[in-house]
Amino acid sequence: MRPGKACLLVLLLALAQLLAVASAGEPDEDSNKEDVLEEEDEEEEDEEDDLEVKEENGVLVLSDANFDNFVADKDTVLLEFYAPWCGHCKQFAPEYEKIASTLKENDPPIPVAKIDATSESALASRFDVSGYPTIKILKKGQAVDYEGSRTQEEIIAKVKEISQPNWTPPPEVTLVLTKDNFDEVVNDADIILVEFYAPWCGHCKKLAPEYEKAAKELSKRSPPIPLAKVDATAETDLAKRFDVSGYPTLKIFRKGKPFDYNGPREKYGIVDYMIEQSGPPSKEILALKQVQEFLKDGDDVIVIGVFKAESDPAYQLYQDAANNLREDYKFHHTFSTEIAKFLKVSPGKLVIMQPEKFQSKYEPSSNTMDIQSSTEGSAIKDYVLKHTLPLVGHRKPSNDAKRYTRRPLVVVYYSVDFSFDYRAATQFWRSKVLEVAKEFPEYTFAVADEDDFATEVKDLGLSESGEDVNAAILDEGGRKFAMEPEEFDSDTLREFVTAFKKGKLKPVIKSQPVPKNNKGPVRVVVGKTFDSIVMDPKKDVLIEFYAPWCGHCKQLEPVYTALGKKYKSRKDLVIAKMDATANDVTNDRYKVEGFPTIYFAPSGDKKNPIKFEDGNRDLEHLSKFIEEHATKPSRTREEL
Repeated sequence: MRPGKACLLVLLLALAQLLAVASAGEPDEDSNKEDVLEEEDEEEEDEEDDLEVKEENGVLVLSDANFDNFVADKDTVLLEFYAPWCGHCKQFAPEYEKIASTLKENDPPIPVAKIDATSESALASRFDVSGYPTIKILKKGQAVDYEGSRTQEEIIAKVKEISQPNWTPPPEVTLVLTKDNFDEVVNDADIILVEFYAPWCGHCKKLAPEYEKAAKELSKRSPPIPLAKVDATAETDLAKRFDVSGYPTLKIFRKGKPFDYNGPREKYGIVDYMIEQSGPPSKEILALKQVQEFLKDGDDVIVIGVFKAESDPAYQLYQDAANNLREDYKFHHTFSTEIAKFLKVSPGKLVIMQPEKFQSKYEPSSNTMDIQSSTEGSAIKDYVLKHTLPLVGHRKPSNDAKRYTRRPLVVVYYSVDFSFDYRAATQFWRSKVLEVAKEFPEYTFAVADEDDFATEVKDLGLSESGEDVNAAILDEGGRKFAMEPEEFDSDTLREFVTAFKKGKLKPVIKSQPVPKNNKGPVRVVVGKTFDSIVMDPKKDVLIEFYAPWCGHCKQLEPVYTALGKKYKSRKDLVIAKMDATANDVTNDRYKVEGFPTIYFAPSGDKKNPIKFEDGNRDLEHLSKFIEEHATKPSRTREEL
């Protein structure tokens, strides 16, 4: 081939390659359309896959994605919420499959479905699933709790009953009270539990099904124990009358007299608590031996009323006072002359004693009050409270919240064990504390086992002290003072308490490091800066107490940051937050019992913070809360 023709051929081949590359790099319009259509088809297929309802052994499998679409046009659906690891669920599975097979043959067929509550968390939360398996019957989209036995016959019968066209839910057993019927119902009841709620309150919504179940259960008793509810947002006079400041607030009424409810908030807990509360507040002692056993083996204060008979006016006064304190104390009474002689009292007396292990030469063996027909119930209550504790008692996790709330509290930590083998060693150190306690009657003294209060000892910086016995003082306002580690005896404890009394001790504060840069829209508060920021008398402060692991706190964070930005220009207002798990709240007026907890601390009145109770923690409601309580109105508020 000639050189000229060869060159031409090479050029033609190169040109062809360039055209091919250009063609590949610029797809035509039809090709683009085809790609878009293919992507749309894939998306539609994915959506169809999500909505598809699969079947396992005759039971339909529902998920967060397909649930609403599936049940939308169904009159009745049987649902089981289960956990794959749940033994009861595995045991129930064959029975549930038989139920599905039977209801499939019904006319019309009734769908039977299951939901893995551990993976389909949105549905589990929506239907308040807290145990496995949980069975519910969906009727026109409304869930009906199934409370019968997990047998094929009983479940099928209940589903068929609810599937009938004329079926309606049974009326609520919980009574609805308003200003028109409240006094009549409550004053007539020997005992009744009343819930004051707000329709928007999340905690109230969670309590509602448990409260109704408890009402049903207690209505079957003889005599029945009624449960009632009051919409506190509509019945504002009733809410004000009974000092309702948060939701839900539960109160027990006995012939119209209110008492705080401090029991559980789920069905069985409410039932058990109310049954116990419906009994007499004081138990009769028939034999002297019982009193002697209380003294020998008891672990708490002994309260005994001595009377002639039930007709004794003093006896009824005693019963009324006992009702006021029955949750915190065990009350006893006796009509026995033998017991009265042993106690060295005549009828009409209240006797308060400590078990032998808590008695000492520095205090009387018993305290006696004369109860007459003119004695006020409040006087009996005050007398019990005054003599509840021995000079040096045993502080434990089980009695801390009920017995040891008074401050200042001097606590001595060591290996406390009052069992027979270790009582002598325990009493040896307790005797050292007694010698000091008698000199400071204005303070409360107690011994505590160091293992029972390991976290508290650690927070005091005493867990690595190297001493067998350590001491601390818990003061008002949440302040804590630790005794410097040294060999413990009465003299060192006396010096420590004296130094505290003279104000010479520095408090121990659990605190994260003070932030170097704290100029963001939300001020970070730590233990060491709580007083300087939150308790600043010249500024209003909105303080959020949170926990790093708390889901609700994480959800609130962007809203709270936006709130900080909104009020950043206000010199008289601080938006702040504090990790309450890593820092001490050094004022006990700011009680943190859950997360998040939000308080408004007004300038000039820091001892009376206002708790944010609204269930809507959004920018609008938080802003409204600030505007309502701000000591200086903002421009926005003035314009409104």
